[in-house]
Amino acid sequence: MSDEAMQDALRLAEAMVFAAAAPVTARQLGQLLPEGIEAEAVLSALRDRYAGRGVELAEVAGGFQFRTAPDLAPRLRKVVQVPRRLPRAAMETLAIVAYHQPVTRPEIEEIRGAALAQTTLDALLEAGLIAPKGRKEVPGRPTLWATTPAFLLQFGLRDLRDLPKREDLLVEPPAPGQAPPEE
Repeated sequence: MSDEAMQDALRLAEAMVFAAAAPVTARQLGQLLPEGIEAEAVLSALRDRYAGRGVELAEVAGGFQFRTAPDLAPRLRKVVQVPRRLPRAAMETLAIVAYHQPVTRPEIEEIRGAALAQTTLDALLEAGLIAPKGRKEVPGRPTLWATTPAFLLQFGLRDLRDLPKREDLLVEPPAPGQAPPEE
């Protein structure tokens, strides 16, 4: 492939990722590239081109999207409006859905050890973070809930395998009279 063809492919990929409302997949890009130019190679070159800049090409939700460089994000929070935080019950429910999906409402309630208010479920649905994924084949056929691509996008994950391992999230409290371990 000529240098000119690669530069043209990079410009096309850059424009596509910039203009797209959702992450761009290698397959989507490949449909626009000329024969013989691999989308993965173009995306890799584009990622290299943006490395260390104010925006970087990030792999999220099964595709690629420009994101603010992680080291600059805290400084931008002073001027960029941060979306409203979800209530604690909604975050707990979202974590349960993420780690146990597909999961029913009674299963969520059992894991949480508390009833699940419809308003909590509605907040997650409205935010587009969870969606119904069929019904469980048991009496009553309860709805199965799972996370959405918007969940992956919101938390900057390529896919669900990028979630922290549950055992890494469990922190042993220090014994009485003992100082917490140093980081």
